[in-house]
Amino acid sequence: MIREKLIEKGIGFDKSFRMRGTGEVSRIEALSDAVFGFAITLLVVSLEVPHTFTELLEIMRGFAAFAISFVLLFVVWLTQYKFFRRYGLNDNFTIWINALLLFVVLFYVYPLKFLWSFLVDAIFGFSASARAPGATPVSPIEPGQIPALLTIFGLGYAAIFLVFALLYYHAYRKRAQLELNELEIHDTWSNVAENLLHVLIGALSIVITLITRSGFGGAVYWLIGPMQFINGTVMGKRRKRIEQRLEGEASAVASE
Repeated sequence: MIREKLIEKGIGFDKSFRMRGTGEVSRIEALSDAVFGFAITLLVVSLEVPHTFTELLEIMRGFAAFAISFVLLFVVWLTQYKFFRRYGLNDNFTIWINALLLFVVLFYVYPLKFLWSFLVDAIFGFSASARAPGATPVSPIEPGQIPALLTIFGLGYAAIFLVFALLYYHAYRKRAQLELNELEIHDTWSNVAENLLHVLIGALSIVITLITRSGFGGAVYWLIGPMQFINGTVMGKRRKRIEQRLEGEASAVASE
């Protein structure tokens, strides 16, 4: 299992954070890997082997959308992997919230693939008729349906990061039980804030899409970089101050 191999090699471990989930892979993690594997299977460009070079070219046109969707799913999986490695939580709340994450991932696989297929085709100027040689050209989506597509994507985007925000907040509430030190508490709360910013972006996109009834709401996702940069800068400065204070306290104790 890939998760076991990563644990053995210490991949994804943070030296500044004590890993509490370094034991055997839990059943909920094993189920998660199976679900993510199935979700990636649903993303495949084609289930049939092409019989002609023309068919091969048609399949290859879907590679970019598949690659983007695959990377996004992998980021979600990696985030979940790091959470379980850091905290090793396996209580009822964690199990049910993780189950909600798996539900959202499976439900939004097709909308995710459809959106990126549509965007890639629009960017490179591919026509819908090229996907079905000899058939009557049919547009994959009508202009009036774009707001609904962005709303569906926004709901899935916000839901996934809301789940992670809840997981990290749950770990924060259990900081005493987990024996988190001050830096680990800060990092846990930073993850809560980071995920809530993603939720805010998804919600803002939905609101603008519903108000304007256009694709303008999709431009909101360009705010991810600037907002996370500001959040990372602020949290980084706070962490630095904590580190300096702890170092000063340790030096004072050592000099006594």
